[in-house]
Amino acid sequence: MIEQIMDRLTAVMFRVLGPAIRVSNRVLDRLPRPLDPFRSIKLKLAILLGLAGTTGITVFWFGIGWIAWKTAFAAAAVGLVTLQIFAHGMTKPLREMTAAARGMARGEYTRRVRATSRDEVGDLARAFNQMATDLGTADQQRRELIANVSHELRTPITALQGVLENLVDGVAEPDPEQLKTALAQTERLGRLVTELLDLSRLDAGVVALRVEELAAAKFLADSVAQARLAWPEITFELAPPDQSLRVQADPARLHQVFANLLDNAARHSPQDGTVTLTACQDGSTVQFEVIDAGPGIAPDLRERVFERFTRGDRSGTDGGTGLGLAIARWVVELHRGTISIADGGSGGSTGCRVRVILPILL
Repeated sequence: MIEQIMDRLTAVMFRVLGPAIRVSNRVLDRLPRPLDPFRSIKLKLAILLGLAGTTGITVFWFGIGWIAWKTAFAAAAVGLVTLQIFAHGMTKPLREMTAAARGMARGEYTRRVRATSRDEVGDLARAFNQMATDLGTADQQRRELIANVSHELRTPITALQGVLENLVDGVAEPDPEQLKTALAQTERLGRLVTELLDLSRLDAGVVALRVEELAAAKFLADSVAQARLAWPEITFELAPPDQSLRVQADPARLHQVFANLLDNAARHSPQDGTVTLTACQDGSTVQFEVIDAGPGIAPDLRERVFERFTRGDRSGTDGGTGLGLAIARWVVELHRGTISIADGGSGGSTGCRVRVILPILL
């Protein structure tokens, strides 16, 4: 019975005081937060209790001539008002984080929390804002990935479907040229799926390197020989490194890097162009360079080419998937190395020079 009466009294009090509290909160939001400079929430609580108690005692002291219950009520009211004014800035970020978290559950990542205090709540608010930014970026990347994958899959599927429809309808004969086109589109689909699986494994951190000692000269010669088979119209030149130059690496993954780099260089080189591969030791590292005589990459775009599905101006015309350099960067970083675009192409042209630096010992 007593619990029911208390519940009813509480409900009535909230109905009566609720609008006043909401109005006071809107007013307090416009006021400065005097406790923000303090770095400890414990200190803030101590200051709050001290201020509330001091104001209450002061009112009670000067109002001692009043009727006792009125004096006590006035002192308590003044203390609570003081507490509300000074505590508002402490609890507001928590309410904002609650509202922002509910927005995130609906897919809204644009809301931010005012983080002006220097205590633990302020640190939490700043961490929350950083988390919201990261989640928003991840969500945007997810949307872009879905859109890009859909586009990449649609292009070869549409071409393959067109070839097969022509063959079925009798519009075209199944001659070697038609079959070659169908095979090329099928290979493009297979390459895209393989590279997406590689990126998925790399993102999940489940790729284990099988490191062994490699002779740089033989490894590069094998890479160039395979590139020549794929691009017979391109001249591949290998500046033979020192025969004693060796590096510790995963041969399969490292071959993936140079196959992508040589393929990109050939793809963006002119007809009868030249692609050069060099390697030299620089202290405890080995510096590899793949150089072409193509149009090159503008300095402000050199970092972006290592992002997924970035293929430059020739996007959609050369059969690339836009994932090769992203995978190359992941593999190089797994080997504790770096990959970057340097200035200058072959023969003093404006081509592209991709530089890979790997430690000799892992």
